[in-house]
Amino acid sequence: MKNILEVESVYAGYVEDFNVLQGINFRVTPGELVAVIGPNGAGKSTLAKTIFGLLTPNHGKIIFKGKNIARVSSDKIVRRGMCYVPQISNVFAALTIDENLEMGAFTKKGSLKEDKDRIYTMFPRLGERHRQRAGKLSGGERQILAMGRALMLDPDLLLLDEPSAALSPILVNNIFEQIKAINRMGKAIVLVEQNAKKALLIADRGYVLENGRDRFEGSGESLLNDPKIGRLYLGAAYRQ
Repeated sequence: MKNILEVESVYAGYVEDFNVLQGINFRVTPGELVAVIGPNGAGKSTLAKTIFGLLTPNHGKIIFKGKNIARVSSDKIVRRGMCYVPQISNVFAALTIDENLEMGAFTKKGSLKEDKDRIYTMFPRLGERHRQRAGKLSGGERQILAMGRALMLDPDLLLLDEPSAALSPILVNNIFEQIKAINRMGKAIVLVEQNAKKALLIADRGYVLENGRDRFEGSGESLLNDPKIGRLYLGAAYRQ
């Protein structure tokens, strides 16, 4: 199957002459859920930011839907069908839920009623509280709103950066259920996640990053059941 996203030998970082990513190779097929796991500092979030144009690679290609977007701005990448949900500062706290969704559809003209209705059908809790300010939502509700806002433009690929960070176990389970539901709609998802076990449980495929390199790749199930990966990267969550 033709890939919707290909990352080819990408080097990138935050400081000149220092690359966090050390020649990453990465691919996603249409409708696939790909998990990116690894220890802190491995380059997981840097990879997501580089794909989305928040960082410019020093070397390599990022091919999205057949075109190299390695030096394309984020707003143009959004228009091509990719959206990104960052780990923090991912909602406008002073705006209502309704207004947040409208902000997510900044490239559209005309009525947004059908788009908002689609999101409220997907996430009924948001619809029930659509006039409430986002700053009054719980951490889990904010994450759902952030995903809903990203889905307003009906993207082909969704980048999720640590969606379960700082959430309680119950809220984490809910977030992962929502991610699976979005994927079942046919959306390709790149899930950057510190909770490696839960990410691999729902992933079609996974990548293990270490020191800015893609050290392992395989199906979510094969990575989850690999004793070596379990010992090195899944820690206390691993059970052989």
